[in-house]
Amino acid sequence: MYRKDVLPNNLRVVTHDVKDRDSISIGFWVGVGGRYEEDRIKGAAHFLEHIVFKGSQKFSCEEIKEKIEGVGGALNAFTSEEQTCFYAKIPSKHLEQTFDVLADMVFFPKIFPKDVKKESTVIVEEIKMYRDLPQYFVLELLDQLLWPNHPLGKSLAGTTETVSGMTSQDLKGFHQHYYAPGNIVVAACGNLNHKKMVDLTKRKLGSIKKKEEWSFIKADHIQAKPSTRFFKKDIEQMHLALGMPGYAESHPDRYVLSMLSTILGGNMSSRLFVEVREKHGLAYSIVSSSKQLHDTGVFMVRAGVDNQKIVPATDLILKVLKKIKKEGTTAGEFTRARDYLLGQLLLGLEDTMDHMLWLGEGVISKDKIRTLSSIIHEFEKITMKDIKRVAEQVLNEKNFNLAVVGPITDVQEKELSRLLDVK
Repeated sequence: MYRKDVLPNNLRVVTHDVKDRDSISIGFWVGVGGRYEEDRIKGAAHFLEHIVFKGSQKFSCEEIKEKIEGVGGALNAFTSEEQTCFYAKIPSKHLEQTFDVLADMVFFPKIFPKDVKKESTVIVEEIKMYRDLPQYFVLELLDQLLWPNHPLGKSLAGTTETVSGMTSQDLKGFHQHYYAPGNIVVAACGNLNHKKMVDLTKRKLGSIKKKEEWSFIKADHIQAKPSTRFFKKDIEQMHLALGMPGYAESHPDRYVLSMLSTILGGNMSSRLFVEVREKHGLAYSIVSSSKQLHDTGVFMVRAGVDNQKIVPATDLILKVLKKIKKEGTTAGEFTRARDYLLGQLLLGLEDTMDHMLWLGEGVISKDKIRTLSSIIHEFEKITMKDIKRVAEQVLNEKNFNLAVVGPITDVQEKELSRLLDVK
């Protein structure tokens, strides 16, 4: 199903050939994100994601967009804590042109001072926008609780001060250091030929010298007691995020935690949805999720609740977590969660874009190609006892961190702190 080649300069090319598709999705994955930044240039990875679209050695800003969108394709990018990805989905016959555009903008951007200055104002507005969206801002507050005084606990986009102070030389230096062949994966999925992809990559990028000097500050989470963070904001709904340390991306129980998350808040038949929304009407939205990083992870519950119901909603969430920790899961929940996760994965892999993202993320993060059969095998090994064991490990009350955004009162703050036993 999957093929991988490594060029002499250590640039990796991974593909999945799907003959019955009319499209190809291609992504350039860079192994750098927000956690690699110094405080002075916080937001550099995200800023660089923006600035490479402004022009490259061969293509102007307009040509970058027109050469992909002009043939019916879609072009975009994203930055996370540990990766940056530039990707496009196009009709198969336009692969070479699309590859040329993506490769040129990623490896050979023109980072002009005038573009940096102008784009900084755009990013500052983006920072303001997310700060105005409580469902996103509450996650920033939770990160601060989980990883205090660490890059992971600071805004991925940076601050108004760091972004406004970023120079073209700062971004050029960041690009030169991290955007090197050994830190990049080219992933493609669709109606393609692997050898052709490798040849394209060699021709365009094979002569770039290899360099490998990347590191990050390890996340050493030490927490002796639960913590809270409240941000008062005059809005119509209270937003809460309850998080605790989870597992790193290579932890043997990461799939067990994914199942636990699905049982608790992965869909409309999950415990939290049924108890908090359906039975008690305490929230409109409530979900749980887990995220794995190189050396750490997080499990979280998020909810949007009525301003007057934040205390009973949080109380009920804590009781649901305590119950599954004490009693474990039922056979029905267990089977439904496993089938749901595998079904969602299978449905996602039907799309060339989702498949490329899944393939590329696995190689850039762990240098491994995951297969559907290997994932099925991992989930088939899980038992109901594993769910209870992981619940007991992860749902540890002393590791709870609660962030709330909304018109919270002093009385509500005290009650929430009491529920979490924050002293």
